[in-house]
Amino acid sequence: MSAFDPWSYRPEAGYTEGSDLVGYKIAATDGDIGKVDEATYEPGAAGLVVDTGPWILGRKVLLPAGVIDRIDHEDQKVYVDRTKDQIKDSPDYDPDSGLNDEYRTRLGGYYGDTYRGGGIV
Repeated sequence: MSAFDPWSYRPEAGYTEGSDLVGYKIAATDGDIGKVDEATYEPGAAGLVVDTGPWILGRKVLLPAGVIDRIDHEDQKVYVDRTKDQIKDSPDYDPDSGLNDEYRTRLGGYYGDTYRGGGIV
């Protein structure tokens, strides 16, 4: 297994260049969490902004592309290898601040720690 790269799609995840994931549903390991509101596809800076709806009071979360386990284009669903609680406990995403370097480092570290700490279900 290669080292975790939070900001790149895994080759086996099924992302193909030019795909648009906006509107796809997001499934954590223990249930659905919302749908993709925005997506970035830039190599080394890719991620999904997810509108969680009522699940966590309408909070938006940013999921780095590296947590995507697989993409089902037919069902328009993205499966991530994190639990709802791991996603809920992630550093807050502020759409007004955008994706600055400090936030990217903090978020990438948070999700990287879930791998090192054995937090993957």
